[in-house]
Amino acid sequence: MDEKDFLLLKTLYMEKNISRTAEILYISQPAITYRIQNLEKYFNTPIISRGKKGVEFTAEGECLVKLADQILHEIRKTKEKIQNMGHQVQGTLRLGVSSNFARYRLPALLKRFVKLYPDVEIIVKTGWSTEVMNYLYKDEVHIGIVRGDHHWHEHHYFLYEEPVTIASKEPIHLEDLPTLARINYKTDSHLKQTIDHWWHKTFHHPPLITMDVDRIDTCVELVKNGLGYAIIPSISLSEIDSLHTIDLYSEENQPISRKTWMTHRHAALELSVVKAFVDFMKSQYNQETPR
Repeated sequence: MDEKDFLLLKTLYMEKNISRTAEILYISQPAITYRIQNLEKYFNTPIISRGKKGVEFTAEGECLVKLADQILHEIRKTKEKIQNMGHQVQGTLRLGVSSNFARYRLPALLKRFVKLYPDVEIIVKTGWSTEVMNYLYKDEVHIGIVRGDHHWHEHHYFLYEEPVTIASKEPIHLEDLPTLARINYKTDSHLKQTIDHWWHKTFHHPPLITMDVDRIDTCVELVKNGLGYAIIPSISLSEIDSLHTIDLYSEENQPISRKTWMTHRHAALELSVVKAFVDFMKSQYNQETPR
C-alpha cells in the first residue's frame, strides 16, 4: 500500500461512488477497480460490495479506512514538520475561517501575507464558527478564525470586535421595529441567540419577518434597495452602502458586539509558517498576548 491507496480508500468511503471518486482523484474507474482488487488480494478479504445505493464497505474495509485516515494524517504532519525544519518560512498553511470574516476581511489580509511570504501555500476552509472549531479539534486546520465566544483550552487571541447594528435604507425609530418589515438571514447559533435575546428583552411582540435569505450579503443588498431592515454585525457594511444604522445596547446600556478570535493548538507554533501567520495577524490587529 502507498499514499495513493490510502487516499483512494478515504475518498471512496466518503463518496460511496466509484465514478465520483474517479472524478475527484483524476483517475479512471478501471484504475480504481484494479487498486481495490489488489488491496483485497493483499489482505485476503473483501473490502467493498456494490449495491443499488452505491459502494458499501465491509467491516474489514471500514477498519482499513480508519487506518488509512490515521496514516494520511501522520504523513501530512510529517511533511509539514520537515518543511518547517529550516529557518525559511515555507510550506502549507491550513486555515479555518468564519464565513463572514472570509468574505469581508480575509482576502486583503492574505494578499499582504503572501507578499511577505511568497513560498507559503495557503489552504482555506470556511463555514460557521462552530464548524471551524470542529476543524481545529480534528486537526484539519492549523489556525481557526472564529466569531463569537467559544470554549477553547489552547491559544485564543482576541483580534477585534464590531457592533451589532440595525441597518435600514431610510431613518427608522427603534420603537417602530415590530411593525416594520425585517429581512432575516442564516447565521450561526451564537449570533442568532444574541439577537433573539435582545429582541425579547426590548419588545413584547415578535418581529415582522417578510424575507428569509441564506446569505448576509444578499440581506444587505435587499436592505440597500429599501425592502426592509436587518439586524447584522457591522462587518458586513461599508461606507459606500450609505445605510442608516442603530447600534444595539443591552438592558445595562452596554453595547452588543461581535468579537473575532484567532485560535490554534500550542504545538502548531512549532511550524514556522503557523508562527509567521500568528505574528502577522497580531501585528495587523495590535495584539501581543493570548487570552
